[in-house]
Amino acid sequence: MHAPVLSGPQYLSEGLKLVLSPGLRLFVLLPLTINLILFIGLISLAMQQFGGWVDTFMPSLPSWLSFLEYVLWPLFVVLVLLMVFFTFTLLANIIAAPFNGFLAEKVEVVVRGEDPFPAFRWGELIEMVPRTLGRELRKLGYFLPRAIGLLILSFIPVVNLIAAP
Repeated sequence: MHAPVLSGPQYLSEGLKLVLSPGLRLFVLLPLTINLILFIGLISLAMQQFGGWVDTFMPSLPSWLSFLEYVLWPLFVVLVLLMVFFTFTLLANIIAAPFNGFLAEKVEVVVRGEDPFPAFRWGELIEMVPRTLGRELRKLGYFLPRAIGLLILSFIPVVNLIAAP
C-alpha cells in the first residue's frame, strides 16, 4: 500500500512525539545540549577574538577607512553563520555517536512495547565512546580529503563546472 504524498508532516509529528517520550529524552537531549553548549562557547570565543582584532587593527588604519569597522562585523556574522551551517550536523553526529546505539534500542522498546535489552549502564556508554568516536573520525577522514579536493576544484575556472556535480 502506498502512503499519501503529503504524509510527511504526519510522520514528522509522530517522530517528534517518539523522540520526546520519557525513555528516549536522555539519548536525544544530552548530545543536543552538549552540541549547543559547544557552539555557544565557540561563537562567543570567536566574537571576543574578532572584537579584539578589530580594536587592535582599526587605529592603525587611516581615518578615511574607518567605515571598514561597519563592514567587517556583518561579514564576520555571515562567516560565523556559514560555519555553523556547515559544521553543526558534523559535530552533532560525532557527539551523538556513542548515544545512537542506546537510542535505537530504546526506540525499539517504545515501538514494540517490550524490553528484551539489558538495562542501560553509564559504564557501558563510557566504554563505547572511544570505539564510536574512532568510527566517526574514520568517516571524517574519508570525507574530508574529498571535500577539500572539491573545494580546490571549485576555484579553478571551467573545472568548477565539473566539481559541482
